[in-house]
Order: sequence, then C-alpha cells, then structure tokens
Amino acid sequence: MSASGLNKVEKKAAFSLAAVFGLRMLGLFMILPVFALYGQELIGYSPLWLGLAIGAYGLTQALLQIPMGILSDKFGRKPVILAGLLVFLLGSVVAAMSDTVYGVVFGRALQGMGAIASAVLALAADLSREEQRSKVMATIGMFIGLSFTAAMIIGPVVAEGFGLSGLFWFTAILTVLAMAMIQFVVPFSVNKSPRGDNVALPEKLGQLFKAPQLARLNFGVFVLHMVLTACFVSLPKLFVSAGLPLANHWQLYLPVLLGAFVLMVPLMIYGLKKQKEKQVFILSISLMIIAMLLLFTASHSLTMLVVCLLLFFVAFNYLEASMPSILSRLAPAGVKGSAMGIYSSSQFFGAFLGGAIGGLIASIWSEQAIYLVMASVLAVWLLWSLTMAPLVKSKSYSLAVNTSNEQQTQTLASQISELPGVLEATLVHEEAVAYLKIDEQQADLAQIKALLQA
Repeated sequence: MSASGLNKVEKKAAFSLAAVFGLRMLGLFMILPVFALYGQELIGYSPLWLGLAIGAYGLTQALLQIPMGILSDKFGRKPVILAGLLVFLLGSVVAAMSDTVYGVVFGRALQGMGAIASAVLALAADLSREEQRSKVMATIGMFIGLSFTAAMIIGPVVAEGFGLSGLFWFTAILTVLAMAMIQFVVPFSVNKSPRGDNVALPEKLGQLFKAPQLARLNFGVFVLHMVLTACFVSLPKLFVSAGLPLANHWQLYLPVLLGAFVLMVPLMIYGLKKQKEKQVFILSISLMIIAMLLLFTASHSLTMLVVCLLLFFVAFNYLEASMPSILSRLAPAGVKGSAMGIYSSSQFFGAFLGGAIGGLIASIWSEQAIYLVMASVLAVWLLWSLTMAPLVKSKSYSLAVNTSNEQQTQTLASQISELPGVLEATLVHEEAVAYLKIDEQQADLAQIKALLQA
C-alpha cells in the first residue's frame, strides 16, 4: 500500500460513501428551486407553511445529528446508516402522497430524521488511514457540492414533467439506490478510527459551545444556511416574473453555478497561498450582503438576477468549502468529532429557521423584505468576523501511542508538547491514541512518531 495515495479499500469507500451522501443531499436539495411555485397548489398553502416545508428537514437533522453519530459508535455504522436511509425513504413517500402542505412538512421533517451525515463521515474515517483521511473527506465534500448543483438543474426539469409528487418519488428511488450501495458496495470496516476525531463526545459538547472562535464559525454556518433557504422562499418566483418559465430555470442555474465555482477557486488559492484567509472570508460575507441588497432594491430584470445569483454563489461556495477546514484547525486536538457535530447541527438548524423566517416575513410584510432582513443578519456576522484572529496554518493527526499507564501517558504528552511545531497534544490512554495539531513547516513528524512508540 502506498502511503502517498489511496489504496483499493479507501478508493472504494471514498466514492461509494460520497455517492450515498450525494444521492441523499440531491433528494433534499431538489425542492429548493421549485417549491415556491408548486407549493402554491397544495391545500393549506401559505407563505409561512411554504417556508416550513422548505426548511423542516433542518430541525430534525439538527436535533438528531449528534445522537445518530453516537448510536453508530455503539451499534455499528452500517446498521445506523441503513436505518436513517429507511426513515428518509419513508419521509419521501409521505411527502409524495400528500396533497396538503401539512403532509409535505411532515414528510420533510421525517426526511431530516434520517440524520446519517455523522455516521457516514465516521465510517469514512474508519475505512481510511489517518494520512489519507483528508482525501476521502474531500471526495465526499466534492460530491455534496456537485449534488447541490445537480439539484438546482434536475429539480425544475423533474417537477415540470412529473409535478411535486414526482419530485419526491424520484427522491425515494435515489434513497433505495443509496441503501443498496451501503449494503453491497461500501466496504465493511475492520478497524475504527480514533473516536474523539470523528464522533461527538457528550461530555465535551458544553465546553466547545462556549469556545469563542468555534462559536463564531457555528454562528456563521447557521447564518449561511438560514440565508440560503430563506431566499428560495422567493427566488423562483422572481425568475418566473422576469420571463423565465420554470422548465427553463436550469438554463440559469447551470452557467451561474459553474461560473461561481470557477470564480471561487482563485479566491481559495489566493487566501491559502498568501495567508489572507480572513480577508477573503470577510470579502465573501460582504458579497453576500451586496447580493441581498441588490435583490431588495434593484429592478428584477433577468440580467440583474443573474448578477445577484452569481455574487451570492461565489461567496456561498467559498464559505461552504473553507469553513469546515477552518473548523478542523481551530478545534482542540482530540475533539474534532464533537466540534463538527455542533457545527453540522448549527448548519441544519439555520436551514430550518431560514425557511420558517422567510415564510413568516413574506406573510407579515412582503417577499422582498426577506432580502433586507437577511442582509441585516449577514451584517451581524460580518461585524463578528472582523474580530476573528489570524488563522494559523496547521494539520491535525491522530497517531497510535504505546504507554502502559495514565501517568506515563501524561508525561509523554508533556514531552510531545515541548517539541518544535507541536501546537497541541492530547494523549488518551484508554484509546491508545495521540491527537496532535502541528505546524508542518516546523515539526518533525518522524521524530514525534518515534517518541510515541518508544
């Protein structure tokens, strides 16, 4: 096995789990570009219920994300993932068979109860070596991004041909495919990755909630997804009023999303290579505020809508891609799983609240007012982000450690902490693992490994 590349099991795990994640997220996202229009045909429709239907999955996801990860640690990854997909399938069928907005909201909430994200990521970690884990996670992240783009394009086409119920039946078919992949394609894990790196530890959650730097990121991803779902309470209607029929919305989404990706890449490269991540981060939030204000004030010609959407998604894609990486650097050694659990829950809760608030604003004031309120929330995030400390370039490692008792483990932790380039060192005797955060420019990894195994 080459240490510099993925082995056969890692490749199979990366692409099969990425496909499972992507199929599920495709099913969740496809409603976004169409529900503002098709939801009006449901019995009991109101802007508030429309917003709840768009974001309902986020509430149950937020509540169950951490518990499902913990359950996967106890009962096994595959059984918990399959159970989650079964619940997601049930939710898709309930929504497909509903002719009332209340039934769709209930179905979407059921979809969210199949909260498998943390269990899938933990299984991916179990099936990969530590030095290759970031590549496996990056593959999954790439498929999530692709699923969003595909959903924006496929959603309007499927809805135009088969209606809203057809959209949910299509989601159900995708879920069955994902279940088959988990059962027959995804490898069974033999070894488990270090627990603290990939599964939330309940005893650590309270302490991480209070950590200022992590709180800033959790609030950020909460706002990011609140704005996304709130906007889609209104955006599809704006496209139609600008003269673009729903069946042709993919012709707008495809070039805009591809263009946003192309423009986002130089931002990411510049931020990383020039160590200007904070500046690019601030710029991205500012671009989103500009997009919201333009949507609120400008005349809604199709050209203006394309400009607004392009600004929004350049910023959204950059923030969505960069924030998990920043989180992994800021999270204390050994509790990355707990930090990511809080982050993911914040993300999904933001998606729920965005739909609910978007619908409420549309009911009380107008759909235009959504953009002004979202610009105000983004401004709060921008002001808080200005206090962000410069980001230190670091990399996390979880390495096997050979100690015979707790006292020896603590002594070794002190020795490791004093080595050049070691930013944090947490050794857990019960797990026989060392969680390290190091500056690769200064640290000698071979020396650290030798000391851990001495």
